[in-house]
Amino acid sequence: MTADIIAAFPKVKLMQNEPLSNYTNTKTGGKADFLAFPQNLDEVQNLVRYANDQALPVTVIGKASNLIVKDGGIRGLVMILTDMNHVEVQGNDITAESGASLIEVTKIAQNASLTGLEFAAGIPGSVGGAIFMNAGAYGGEISMVADSVTVLTPEAKLKTISRDELDFGYRHSRVQEEGDIVITAIFKLHPGNADEIQAKMDDLNARRSAKQPLDLPSCGSVFKRPTGYFAGKLIHDAGLQGYQFGGAQVSTKHAGFIVNVDHATASDYLAVIQHVQATVLANAGVHLETEVRIIGEDPVQN
Repeated sequence: MTADIIAAFPKVKLMQNEPLSNYTNTKTGGKADFLAFPQNLDEVQNLVRYANDQALPVTVIGKASNLIVKDGGIRGLVMILTDMNHVEVQGNDITAESGASLIEVTKIAQNASLTGLEFAAGIPGSVGGAIFMNAGAYGGEISMVADSVTVLTPEAKLKTISRDELDFGYRHSRVQEEGDIVITAIFKLHPGNADEIQAKMDDLNARRSAKQPLDLPSCGSVFKRPTGYFAGKLIHDAGLQGYQFGGAQVSTKHAGFIVNVDHATASDYLAVIQHVQATVLANAGVHLETEVRIIGEDPVQN
């Protein structure tokens, strides 16, 4: 593999062997062979075409808030789309680029007196990541407000997918299977009262701050909610709050979170996840499925 891609795109911010720990919310993760920050659709499209021609794998990460990148890093080209963050209000609809902060979109909706996105006021991901994961909180999900999504296919073709075609489910969307890159999303909202919208957002953010360890690096909610149970309660009941491996610890504030308390590695995180899964299975007979996305290569053993 060569650095020819950097020479081929002199106007794109491109780095070689860049530690992804600089960009993940856990502050962990190995190096990307190449890391790009495209600023528009043309740059994304041209990067994908180049990668296809060179047989380079392409990985897109958003704000890396619900993501663990293994310590061996990611081969090929990684793209972070946070520079593609334009948001526009048109009537009751909001069109947002993939890299826009979901929290920022909720603020724009409130300012426009549009209701429907309040549940997302504290979700720290990007629009693209929210579509990918069908992000949700406090009884709301992106599937309730997403009207359509424009994506770039692995063949670098543009395609628009309607809400019904997105196959939304619990922390799932069709995008996960297709390998598409979310470019823009349209959210269909409703007229509301700006003060009431703000009050609801403030309430949800206060509840989040009271219960979640927002002062420490984490990957957000680690496990999906098992049918009939709450992951956090299962972990708490198994006596795992405060369990620590390396620098990663099951949060003492909310058992559903794993926090970086002392220069943790991704391998530390994975060891804690595996221990929690094994202990809860033995204690309650329930397998905890990860909600957090785990990608990348295992580290090379010396």
